[in-house]
Amino acid sequence: PAWFYRPLQRAGLVWVSDAGDQLQGFAACQALEDGLHLLELAVCHEAQGRGVGRALVLAVAAEARRRGLSAVTLTTFRDIAWNAPFYTKLGFVELSGAELDSRLAAVLKREARRGLTDRCTMRLTISRL
Repeated sequence: PAWFYRPLQRAGLVWVSDAGDQLQGFAACQALEDGLHLLELAVCHEAQGRGVGRALVLAVAAEARRRGLSAVTLTTFRDIAWNAPFYTKLGFVELSGAELDSRLAAVLKREARRGLTDRCTMRLTISRL
């Protein structure tokens, strides 16, 4: 719902892509102590495959770098082509169970309780150069 995104928008953590007056996609993040967590990336069907999602993820990474943060994390479906494989192409790596901090492990557990299975957690390390 819109109310969920308003505080994120005010904090500069929502990005949109549009073509004129038509929304093509958006990304929304949560700011954490050491990184940004990508809560949602959505691209309308007509704009998929045209670089919109890539541009939005790159904007999120640029914001993490601007804030001096070390990473962008996310959870996604492991085997759906436009999910984990998409993020892998952008430099994200899947985290093993041993690499998960308590926050990311809790996110996966919440998702599993809601019926979202075959999920993984991924991380993009942000260069501080």
